Amino acid sequence: MFMNEQDAISGKQAKAFVKIDGRTEELFYAKSLEAKITKKKTDVPVLGKTNVGKRSAGWEGTGTLTIYYVTSLFRQLMLEYIHSGTDFYFDLQIVNEDPQSSAGKETKLLMNCNLDEVIAAKFDAASDDLLEEEMPFTFSDYQLLDSFNALSGA
Repeated sequence: MFMNEQDAISGKQAKAFVKIDGRTEELFYAKSLEAKITKKKTDVPVLGKTNVGKRSAGWEGTGTLTIYYVTSLFRQLMLEYIHSGTDFYFDLQIVNEDPQSSAGKETKLLMNCNLDEVIAAKFDAASDDLLEEEMPFTFSDYQLLDSFNALSGA
């Protein structure tokens, strides 16, 4: 049994939305996003064994959002934090759906996202590349709102 080639998901078909301060904005200027959930593990030494076992003891959500340098939204939020000390949190919703694939749609919600850094200013007169910025972030909750269909293969 093999996967049908048309069932591979194109990342270009994705959509992303930021939910912040009661409003939702499509991240049409996003270039890429990768979010990871990493299990934290603790050592469990066991008498009589020469190895040290591991046990899950929590998790951490981290990610990087890369956008084209065309919005001031995140710089404005960081400026508010600088001046007031009031931090900001937001949710990111990511939808992967490729109409050519029978896998259907998967929708994820990264909740309580908090940026680690933003670019304060940027230019590059010597480059032909478009300006973009990478924004690392953390998140503290996760939901899978829609799941891909099971593939039947060929």
